[in-house]
Amino acid sequence: MPEEQSQTIMAVDELQAIIQRCQILKEADFRGEDFNLFQVAGQKCLEDGYAAQLLEVVQNEKNKVIIKNMGWNLICPLVRCILVYKQEDDKREHCLKILDQLVQLCNAKELFLGLLEQIEQTSGEQVCQTVMLLLQPLQTVLFKLQNKKAYSVGLSLAMIMNQLTPLPVPYTKQQIQEDKLGLCQCCNAVVDFAKPFVNEVVKNMEKSSECNDMELKEELLKFCVKSLKYPLLTAQLEQLESIEEHPFRRFATEIIDILWDMRELIPLVFLHHKGRSPSWENEEFVDIEQKNSADSLACLSYLMFVQYFGIDCFPMVFSPSYLLQCNMTHIEVLLKRTEESVLSKGLDLFESSLLRMEDNSLLHQYLEFSDFITVPQRKKSLNILQLFIDKFDAEGKYTLFRCLLKTSNHAGVEGYIVQNIKDQIHLSLTKVCDNSWFTGHHLISLLDLVLLLPEGAETDLLQNSDRIMASLNLLRYLIIKDNEYNNQTGVWTMLAKIEQNFLKPLHVGLNMSKAHYEAEIKNKKENRREAHNSNTVCSVTVSGEKMPAMTTEMQLQVLRSALFTFDLIESVLARVEELIEVKIKAVT
Repeated sequence: MPEEQSQTIMAVDELQAIIQRCQILKEADFRGEDFNLFQVAGQKCLEDGYAAQLLEVVQNEKNKVIIKNMGWNLICPLVRCILVYKQEDDKREHCLKILDQLVQLCNAKELFLGLLEQIEQTSGEQVCQTVMLLLQPLQTVLFKLQNKKAYSVGLSLAMIMNQLTPLPVPYTKQQIQEDKLGLCQCCNAVVDFAKPFVNEVVKNMEKSSECNDMELKEELLKFCVKSLKYPLLTAQLEQLESIEEHPFRRFATEIIDILWDMRELIPLVFLHHKGRSPSWENEEFVDIEQKNSADSLACLSYLMFVQYFGIDCFPMVFSPSYLLQCNMTHIEVLLKRTEESVLSKGLDLFESSLLRMEDNSLLHQYLEFSDFITVPQRKKSLNILQLFIDKFDAEGKYTLFRCLLKTSNHAGVEGYIVQNIKDQIHLSLTKVCDNSWFTGHHLISLLDLVLLLPEGAETDLLQNSDRIMASLNLLRYLIIKDNEYNNQTGVWTMLAKIEQNFLKPLHVGLNMSKAHYEAEIKNKKENRREAHNSNTVCSVTVSGEKMPAMTTEMQLQVLRSALFTFDLIESVLARVEELIEVKIKAVT
């Protein structure tokens, strides 16, 4: 007899021997040894490829009581074999039928724990495969549980989400289409798994104004909150060409629908406004919500107000300024994250909130927010900064400018603000916008912040060149547009102060900086001649930051560029001083 056939007979004979011994015992007489022997023999049949014989045993009506008590022990080897066999393999089909039989026959509590254990033990590339394999059996078992059903549903969803969370979220179109780890498919399978339990809650809510399934509702709400943070917070949710049904957009739609059906969508949107907190019966959930839900609620606002998921359900009774105020907390949360996909959601939510408002309608009380200025997406951030400025009334613009000049610590942003100040002054002087905030004593106070060098002659002129050029252009505009007799801007009153705090230190600083950079250029040229090689790689420090390694020639280009910037500043400075001199002579 061939050795392989002999092993087959041994594995099947061992299982049959145990079955025959247990068939004559009463259920109460089963011993721990019987469970162990059944598990070992059943596992050997599966691992040796004899699932068909094991299926016959499981399907045999005489073995019903044995399978009911011992069958759950086969879950682990069953799952392992199913994942190994290919889709078209008959052995895989036999294993799936065994699993289905176990779900029908086994003790629900034991089987529930066995299924959860398999999900908990899976890792890496097999996470999504295992979860999707066991969702249907798990759902069936949960409906069989009489006690602690809500707790068991919550435990299942929490375990599944904990296993999925470490997996990277596909972001690009190609990654989403490939779905290498199966996450896109798995997320939607999980939400389908949750739907019958949602329907149960909704039906009970329809029967009574007070929900009798509060515990189950809370567990489902926890799942929704977790789903908003992962995968939706970092997922790419824009419509993509040639993808008929975007998996994450479908998932987002399902989560929003669940929240709406359970009457929790609108309360969640306003949850964090003015420190409101939910009135959960489960105190433990209150702590979880407060610690972990900020990202989730921010994502929910993004879904609703940028992607318009669930917007049809939203009551159109709130003013744009109130919605902006509500979204400020969420925008701040998103912009404090470092991931590009999350930062862009923060900027999009801010932009969307601002676009709903009319220009010059936002009161200065909304000024506490400016986190978007530090976001790496410079062009997008500046566009939103301009949008933000435009929405404020005159007092709001004035206060915002003062605040940003004092706190931004970014010469580019400060230069941008100075340009905006110039625009507002122009509107006031040309009577297009008659207000007192950009003329007279208010403007003088603002110009004190603009027309000065932060560290006098020692100021790093290269690093602050954007602000300095903008300030000089503003001063040139004021000298040309506002004459000494009208002095609407107050610039002529504070001319001596401007010369002392801005123009003279700038002269000194330019002379020092040019001398320093000219000496550096001379030094580099001498070193190059000595080395007889212009391709020697060196490092250079600009504005306190070490630049990438550069050849001597590249360093010379950087130094010459700095000198060009100083020459540009010097030429505008000379023009400003010439205009001042001409005006003063005309008066005297």
